[in-house]
Amino acid sequence: MENSIFEELCKVLGEQKITKNEPMSNHTTFKIGGKADFFARVTTICELQETINIAKKYNLPITVIGNGSNILVRDNGIRGIVIQIGIENYNISSDIVTVGAGVKLSALAQKLLKEGITGFEFASGIPGTIGGAVKMNAGAYGKEMCNIVENTKYLDTTNNEIKELNNNEQEFEYRNSIFSKHKEYIILETVLKLQKGKQEEIKEKMQEYMDKRKQTQPIQYPNAGSTFKRGNGYITAKLIDESGLKGYSFGGAQVSSLHAGFIINKGNATAEDVLQLIKHIQNTVYEKFNINIDLEIEVIGE
Repeated sequence: MENSIFEELCKVLGEQKITKNEPMSNHTTFKIGGKADFFARVTTICELQETINIAKKYNLPITVIGNGSNILVRDNGIRGIVIQIGIENYNISSDIVTVGAGVKLSALAQKLLKEGITGFEFASGIPGTIGGAVKMNAGAYGKEMCNIVENTKYLDTTNNEIKELNNNEQEFEYRNSIFSKHKEYIILETVLKLQKGKQEEIKEKMQEYMDKRKQTQPIQYPNAGSTFKRGNGYITAKLIDESGLKGYSFGGAQVSSLHAGFIINKGNATAEDVLQLIKHIQNTVYEKFNINIDLEIEVIGE
């Protein structure tokens, strides 16, 4: 059966876009994760629909990823098909930007800089794709995706239909949206409303944010971004710091000594190391402050 599935996926995608028993550590910014039964990179909506049809035919679960920047994949990997969205179309018309879900935020930021379009600088250093950023309403420096998203096209996998939602219908909240709640919705493309600006000012702002990131975040180590959500009335990283956990390690996973809100992979961390460290951080913070801190990263796989 495995061979039949592989052959059918090859027919739809071509052999270069599909692999069996693919280590997910190759596809996450944490550089951690067991093997996916099948790993498919889709670059068109048609490829995505046909891949989903094959998954349904063989009753296989699907897991959708972008740049793998906000996830921790467990050590036993992922059953079924992991679909990496590589839809990378974009169209810039004055200050309206239509962009495919697979476009990296950093790449889009560079294109917008060239066009002299401002309003996207806050996202220029976030290591994700448009799809992931919309799904989790990514943000930095006081701005979030919900401030610039007009509407989003998505595939409803229950019937393989393409649908569209406006900003209000996307139910944006802090690090959340309708797409986080509905796993059957796969983002295809988004329309952003930005503004015309001065290239020099845009460049300066992007540089300023990049310098801040380098000074305050452990970008030289594999990580999945901010591990925990911001709290209501408290700064989570501050609580972790005040619990004396900066630099605390479990196996190859460590609380960054630069920013307590980040867990880093010191080189050989397993997902289990990270999960044990998360549990220890949550327990310690609860004992000290009587506050439950919530994960921002998504834990997937088995």
